[in-house]
Amino acid sequence: MRALRFTFLMVLSMALLGCGDEVKSPATHSSASPADPALAQIYSNSCQLCHANPAANAPLTGDRKAWEPRIQQGADTLLDHAINGYNAMPPMGQCVECTEDQFLQLIGFMADQPLPQ
Repeated sequence: MRALRFTFLMVLSMALLGCGDEVKSPATHSSASPADPALAQIYSNSCQLCHANPAANAPLTGDRKAWEPRIQQGADTLLDHAINGYNAMPPMGQCVECTEDQFLQLIGFMADQPLPQ
């Protein structure tokens, strides 16, 4: 119930924040999608809501500058944040069926750069 309430509030706040002038970084790709169909479906269902919406305050897909400090923390930290949540990032990134490998692939895709090992 708590996760449902959080999701509803997140969607509502993004809808309200989304009203008005649209701000886009030239480095981001709001319509980008992973080449792998399974990852593309996960991205569309779980990641895109925040990582393609500037109002969500999440690092945007393809914005290498925003992702760089996160990437420097290492794959283990990024994976931990994806699984356990971090700040406004919900635990499991709204993908309760994702594997660790899928999370790492999605992070690499959104960051538009390879993850350090």
